[in-house]
Amino acid sequence: MDSVTISDEDRRLLGLWAADCAERVLPLFEAEAPSDTRPREAIEGIRTFVREGRRTGRLRSVAFAALAAAREVGDPAATAAARAAGYAAATPYIHPLATAHQVRHVLDPAVHVALAREFAAGGEGGAGDAELRRAIEQAPPAVRGIVRQLPGCGPGRSRAAVLRHRLDQALRS
Repeated sequence: MDSVTISDEDRRLLGLWAADCAERVLPLFEAEAPSDTRPREAIEGIRTFVREGRRTGRLRSVAFAALAAAREVGDPAATAAARAAGYAAATPYIHPLATAHQVRHVLDPAVHVALAREFAAGGEGGAGDAELRRAIEQAPPAVRGIVRQLPGCGPGRSRAAVLRHRLDQALRS
């Protein structure tokens, strides 16, 4: 298995990009579960990592808690928004291994943001496409560099897989 070069600064830039993406759809979760702070705490956790540069047990905990919140809320847009927050908080834990699993660590925050927008728009793909374009435009060179070291994502059949493939291809170009 090939290895990937990921610096601490790359992890911070990846985390910042993922947080910026996920934060855009956080209101979709909060509208459905206003008293559930777990996804917001995940965003705050990744922002703390970006400032301080230390992966902590708390960061891992808030990432898992946001994913648990995603499982508990009944609305698909809110579920995708909470997943985006959880996956954003998990980005610093990417391993320096060139595997498909690791590329998902990089891409899935933005993919779930696009899915959240699509669900909120009643399945309208244009809403997700717009979010994906924004994520691509905002991706720093460090994120593109990480993606280029990882294996590419195939097109897949699910909407998430299609979005992931499109994002992967765009970040490589």
